[in-house]
Amino acid sequence: MNRRSFVRGLTTAGMAAALRPRAFAQSARRPNILFLPVDDLKPLLGCYGYDGIQTPNMDRIAARGMTFINNQCQQAVCGPSRASLMTGLRPDTTQVWDLATKMRDVLPDILTLPQYLKQNGYETHGMGKIFDGRCCDGWVTQDAVSWSIPCIRPGGRLYADPSKAAGKPAPEKRASVNRPATECADVEDTVYIDGMTAEKGVEALRRLARGDKPFFLGVGFAKPHLPFCAPKKYWDLYQRDDFKIHPFQKHSLNGPALAYQDSGELRTGYTDVPASGPFPEEKQLEMIHGYHACVSFVDAQIGKLLDELDRSGVADNTILVLWGDHGWHLGDHGMWCKHSNFEQAARAPLLIAAPGAQARGARTLSPSEFVDIFPTLCELVGLSIPPQLEGASLVPILNNPEASVKAAAISQYPRTHEGRPVMGYSYRTSRYRYTQWIQKNFRKGETQGPVVATELYDYATDPMETRNLADEAALQPTRHAFDRLIANGWRGLKGASFPGERAGA
Repeated sequence: MNRRSFVRGLTTAGMAAALRPRAFAQSARRPNILFLPVDDLKPLLGCYGYDGIQTPNMDRIAARGMTFINNQCQQAVCGPSRASLMTGLRPDTTQVWDLATKMRDVLPDILTLPQYLKQNGYETHGMGKIFDGRCCDGWVTQDAVSWSIPCIRPGGRLYADPSKAAGKPAPEKRASVNRPATECADVEDTVYIDGMTAEKGVEALRRLARGDKPFFLGVGFAKPHLPFCAPKKYWDLYQRDDFKIHPFQKHSLNGPALAYQDSGELRTGYTDVPASGPFPEEKQLEMIHGYHACVSFVDAQIGKLLDELDRSGVADNTILVLWGDHGWHLGDHGMWCKHSNFEQAARAPLLIAAPGAQARGARTLSPSEFVDIFPTLCELVGLSIPPQLEGASLVPILNNPEASVKAAAISQYPRTHEGRPVMGYSYRTSRYRYTQWIQKNFRKGETQGPVVATELYDYATDPMETRNLADEAALQPTRHAFDRLIANGWRGLKGASFPGERAGA
């Protein structure tokens, strides 16, 4: 039986017996879920220990639950990351490694988190960016079968100034198009997409809270994705002079060239940045300022939803999940945007506040990854965990930040090396990151190939990844421990420990 048939069998005919929900008290209503994706959000938040930003509302969520300090995305680009998170399957199973592949073209009967909840009595509704529209059935429908109430696009503008181009300029028209990477406009929140998303989200939350079904409401925010556009009042929260450019803007010593990218999303999409070469310090500071402004803008929109949740009377029976789909380079290694296996791209925020969880306002260093969200929510609402899921429930950690459910979290990113495709698999423990770049044609189903480059970083001694330690004699036992871990595959991560590591914060 091929893999497509195997996964299809798990998600259709074989599901009825395997996925029968556990008994749930008739007098109790399953918990609601307020699901908050934030595009391109890195863990540059107050609850992650960064005091240079104002995020009081995301910090409110953290105070109610658990902050996963060492959370990793499956692949540091929107479409693959969201396809993995929403299905609980890794990119090598979804086969979504880019922004062109639609997940149901590969696995037509793939099961999504909201779809599974809908099958088990939930009202499911979404708005804004939940999936990536390029990797499902479009930006409006957002995988139509996942929703009992159709997904909506709330409206709003990308730029407040209509003279600025919404679409990416063709290279030959770059000089004549005005599409800047930032905008500071003295306008109301609802002029922009995220302000409208929050307004519609509040309306939906009010309506769903009055219903007779448990609900899953996904409200996806666009910022801080480029361009960094936010109302002036959020820019005014910060002073440009308080920011500094990243202190390490070089490649790592002994780091392989294929590990890096040239900030192409920024260079080709926006007309006020250089098409090649270094970014001027003044422009770097402007973009860092804009990123902070956009994060605070989104934080204020999240606050509107939290206020409505508290007013609704259902907050005590609602699980909150906030996540950023991957990190974002802000000049480290000379890079901007995402598209790498380095810490600033692969590490992404995850906050979970669940009624009844024992740990509140806690932080954990235990490795977690986005494929863990689907099984975690199943356990929290009392549903059986679909057997095909490739993550682990984080409920033990929600009850005890010192607990651990896996030895490492895995990210991956595809590259080309000497004209041939390679895939970089990156394993992050609470201290180390170990990356193997494997030459194989993953689109043709090749599962093995030669390792063409290896990286090892020790965040206890080198948090900026300035030196690749893969060939250091003193760290060969650590490297061999990773090799043994990798030999067991992702299933071997569950319940395993890594030498010299501990969980907890």
